[in-house]
Amino acid sequence: MNGRPEQQEEHAQQEEHAQPERRDTADTAGPPRVVLGVSGGIAAYKACELLRRFTESGHRTTVVPTASALHFVGEATWAALSGQPVATEVWESVHQVPHVRIGQHADLVVVAPATADLLAKAAHGMADDLLTNTLLTARCPVVFAPAMHTEMWEHPATQENVATLRRRGAIVIEPAVGRLTGVDTGKGRLPDPAAIFETCRRVLARGDRATVADLAGRHVVVSAGGTREPLDPVRFLGNRSSGKQGYALAAVAAARGARVTLLAANTELPDPAGVDVVRVSTAVELREAALKAAADADAVVMAAAVADFRPAQYATGKIKKVEGHEPAPVALVRNPDILAELSERRAAPGQLVVGFAAETDDVLANGRAKLARKGCDLLVVNEVGERKVFGGDTNEAVVLGADGSDTPVPYGPKEALAEVVWDLVAVRLA
Repeated sequence: MNGRPEQQEEHAQQEEHAQPERRDTADTAGPPRVVLGVSGGIAAYKACELLRRFTESGHRTTVVPTASALHFVGEATWAALSGQPVATEVWESVHQVPHVRIGQHADLVVVAPATADLLAKAAHGMADDLLTNTLLTARCPVVFAPAMHTEMWEHPATQENVATLRRRGAIVIEPAVGRLTGVDTGKGRLPDPAAIFETCRRVLARGDRATVADLAGRHVVVSAGGTREPLDPVRFLGNRSSGKQGYALAAVAAARGARVTLLAANTELPDPAGVDVVRVSTAVELREAALKAAADADAVVMAAAVADFRPAQYATGKIKKVEGHEPAPVALVRNPDILAELSERRAAPGQLVVGFAAETDDVLANGRAKLARKGCDLLVVNEVGERKVFGGDTNEAVVLGADGSDTPVPYGPKEALAEVVWDLVAVRLA
């Protein structure tokens, strides 16, 4: 290198800043680094709750608000909640090259709320502020949580921008339905911060695999819960299913980039972030909803416990107990076999159908017979009984494939089983 020693030193410093800085071993072993981008929507105040969840769970979080976001929540609030300096301008601390460094160091970038304007800039690679620069330099998973009025969300331009981001592997959470600014109500509400946090937690838990959203651009349908067949206005025939496994499947699919339709049968669980929830009660209602949702789905996973039978007659008044008389027998009729019908009436070539089977004995033998009888691609078989009941947070199963494969899933969280199911689905869709 030619020139005076001070010139050589200056040039070396410039080269150092020009090279992408990598996290060293100590950084890698430290707490996950999260960048929370906040764009200028009224829902910016809800990002404070999301930030609190990140910091209280040990994530090192840097907040990057846009200039518009600071009109809703000030810089001091973000700094106090995060315990970190707040990055707001490209031209601040220029020697640290913040527009490059912040994105390079992150394990996750989440933008909440993501306005229509921010989504458009991200889709078109614009970089006119620190947040959009950060999005361009990030090589980690990126999650967008949109919030805007229904008309803005449904506009073809926004939908095309969302589709573009998803094709590139970004995770764009579907907005919630509810009260918007003023008196308006509709789809476009920021999902609950707790639900957004759970999605981000799942993305981080996938580690290096999360950089590829293997279900991005896919539409998947998941059923959950248990159907109820009314006997009279106050009684029904039902089952013990809590819906937890189906909800775990829906949440994990959303975290892997899918557009998810969740058919929820009589559950009391909070809606997962970014999931379209359709509520049903009976097996007949579930069949109608499943056939409709499956029309453009890449995969359908029927995790709901569907009643095999329903009362042949519905009593319009409460059935009374009559002293000295035994109750009349309850005649039953068969419910439609939704899983078999979905397998037979596939909406498109290549659509995958996954079923669940709860067995009490001869688990694998009964599971293989059911797999052949139903005609689905995969069947998740688990044992139920006195010590293995519905409603728990854990599961153990074997996933049987129509190709003769079997994949044991050891006892563990229901999220772990959901990950295995989607691993198998993703490979087959690819």
